[in-house]
Amino acid sequence: MSLLSSQAAPSRTGSGVLLLLGSCLPVLGGVLIAPVLPRIAGHFAGNANVGVLVPIVLTLPALMIALFSPFAGWLSDRLGRKRLLVLAMLLYGICGPLPMLLDDLDAILLSRAGLGLAEAAIMTCCTALIGDYYDGRERVQLLSWQTIVTSLSATAFFMLGGLIGEQGWRVPFAVYIVGLLLAPLMHLALRAPPQARAAAAPARSEPQGKGFPWRSLSVICLMTLLASLGFFIVPVQTGFLLEHIGIDSPQRIGMAIGLGHSAVFVGALCFRRLSRFGPGLLLALAFLISSLGLLLLVNAVDYRTVVIAVLINGLGGGLALPTVLSWALSTLSFEHRGKGTGLFNAGFFGGQFVSPLLVMSLTGLAEGRVGAVAVIGWGLLLAAAFALIAPLLAGLRLLDPIQVPDDMALH
Repeated sequence: MSLLSSQAAPSRTGSGVLLLLGSCLPVLGGVLIAPVLPRIAGHFAGNANVGVLVPIVLTLPALMIALFSPFAGWLSDRLGRKRLLVLAMLLYGICGPLPMLLDDLDAILLSRAGLGLAEAAIMTCCTALIGDYYDGRERVQLLSWQTIVTSLSATAFFMLGGLIGEQGWRVPFAVYIVGLLLAPLMHLALRAPPQARAAAAPARSEPQGKGFPWRSLSVICLMTLLASLGFFIVPVQTGFLLEHIGIDSPQRIGMAIGLGHSAVFVGALCFRRLSRFGPGLLLALAFLISSLGLLLLVNAVDYRTVVIAVLINGLGGGLALPTVLSWALSTLSFEHRGKGTGLFNAGFFGGQFVSPLLVMSLTGLAEGRVGAVAVIGWGLLLAAAFALIAPLLAGLRLLDPIQVPDDMALH
């Protein structure tokens, strides 16, 4: 049962749909322009730092999310999640399309920073509102749907970015205007959560009267960072790895990355079936699968093998992401949910930003980009081993499931 059980079903359904759509926008920020990165690099080839700055065009929003999500969570707990969400949507719709009008790489980076600020608030507020509106297994189902919908939207956005990117590298930026369309809908349709009722039923793992769960959330954020590092290798690096084997079409690059994200859908469905086994075993399995995908990717010599590799990697990511997100929300009571969700997003999007920088730093030590990705693939095997002890560090037993009992529901 959800917090909104007293409302009409259409209102609850509409709120859930809007929150899922809002959750897609930070994904849009990270994937839409991935297929045109090589063309952006070509356009700004005269810039001495183009090799460093162009990948950051893709990942700078993720850095802003990582840095400002904790602040966005704190602000949402005080200003109100709905109000902050609507304001962030407006900022998203303004900053996102600006690179269509800019011809300076530094100015484009500045606009992407503004986009990242908006995304920090959007992702934090949407996830926290899901935690506010829904409880127990209904929450787990919606969080699974959040991963499913964002992964399917990523598939569509990769393909869309590659398709319209054939018309020029600036064209994909026009899609960000969608933020201006969603802002008024959210203002009219979303209701502020009933805080008094929510505070009366805190999360089981964080009883009322206790402080913020720093111990468990620190472990969860570390696991989230590791999962994100492995997950974002594919969208950032696949285009360059395909160029390495002679494939440079934005449409084919977008198709390959998009198909990989479609496997995230399957991984999220598996989470719904396997959540009873606990976060440690699920994350160990997810890291193992992701590792196999990356190791196959760096050994690929044709397009078909690349697609198979990113499908395998996506399956692991689809299992890992709802696992860490559900684990995080299960530890947070209402009064800590905005702050806790912000810290979770900092870990997730921090991994997205660090991922290309880690590849770049390993390139000189590992004989190029291919070797660097291989090192990360092997590193995920170590992460799989670490995942087995992560629940113990968080104060759980290895086989303890993620706590989503139905009796957490508010009546």
